[in-house]
Amino acid sequence: MKQFFGMSKNGSLTEAIRGLSKPEFIMLLSNDKQFEQHVEELEKLFPSVPSIGCIGMSYDTRVVEEGVGIIAHTDGVEATANVIEQVSVMPVKYIERVERDLNKVNASSENTICIDFCSGNDACVLTTIYSAIKKRGIQLVGGTGDAGRVSANGKVYSDAAAYALIRNKNGKVKAYKENMYKPMNNYHLIASNTDRSKYLLGALNGKPAKQVYQDILHIKEQDITNQTFQNPFGKLSGRDICIISIKAVSGGGLECFRQVNDSDVLVMLELQDYKKIATDTLKKIYSDFKHISAVFSVNCLFRYLLFSQNNDMNEYLNMMGKLGSHAGMVGYGEHYNNQFVNQSMTCVVFE
Repeated sequence: MKQFFGMSKNGSLTEAIRGLSKPEFIMLLSNDKQFEQHVEELEKLFPSVPSIGCIGMSYDTRVVEEGVGIIAHTDGVEATANVIEQVSVMPVKYIERVERDLNKVNASSENTICIDFCSGNDACVLTTIYSAIKKRGIQLVGGTGDAGRVSANGKVYSDAAAYALIRNKNGKVKAYKENMYKPMNNYHLIASNTDRSKYLLGALNGKPAKQVYQDILHIKEQDITNQTFQNPFGKLSGRDICIISIKAVSGGGLECFRQVNDSDVLVMLELQDYKKIATDTLKKIYSDFKHISAVFSVNCLFRYLLFSQNNDMNEYLNMMGKLGSHAGMVGYGEHYNNQFVNQSMTCVVFE
């Protein structure tokens, strides 16, 4: 299979698709003002091609902050696209769509990946989708788009998650997650006074969460939201860590980008040498694949901001580009199988 990336910084879909021929699956990354227009135009241009889309930045070795980006697969994939609706109320109502689509592409663990773009309530969406795909051992990679809208097959949806099942006809697929953080000083923090609907973390070990965070890191309140680049929270999941970013201070509590529940045990994380970690990720991928046709990745907005502040974004994208055809999106949350995480990179590699 082959992967195409096209972009237009001024939002011209015609420019973005220039050179694209006979796509078998398309991902659209657009901007808030032109999203509906781009979805409609894309469907007219490629009416029978499965597609999903969301509002967000895209990249290959360049980043498209506004405008439009197109990522397409050709020459050897079979794909189907669909949507989970009512994600804030009852996403499980649409689980049969996923089950039917698995049969449609004859999905298997070796050669099929699920990619999703979500508008919100990510944890419940992932639980729903993964309950169906895990029966066949299929992995999932995806992320949260902006402005609460996604698209599937030429239609725009709110309160929804668009997903696609892509089967590589000519080789295997495998998903990866990259974490740049490690636990700090064995802090174990028990969450309480949480508000799941607001992603609010009220208290840690019985004390106001804001004060606990400040006391551990010796920082002022106004520095909290920037400090999350260096020190997010983490939730232990077996041997794995799900990263939880801080969005804002709310009274004595902390509003997060990911849901925290009462009695969750959190750890304090600290940033490691992310260039070394990125190099280690590449080594792992090279050890798993002798030939790479394409890589699709989702990088957290906070990773993008961190890399950009340190003037490392171009170096990072060029490093990933050495794998071959690499393209992706900047998300407001990252999906890896049934995990909704922050400040991470997830990707799928196609043989």
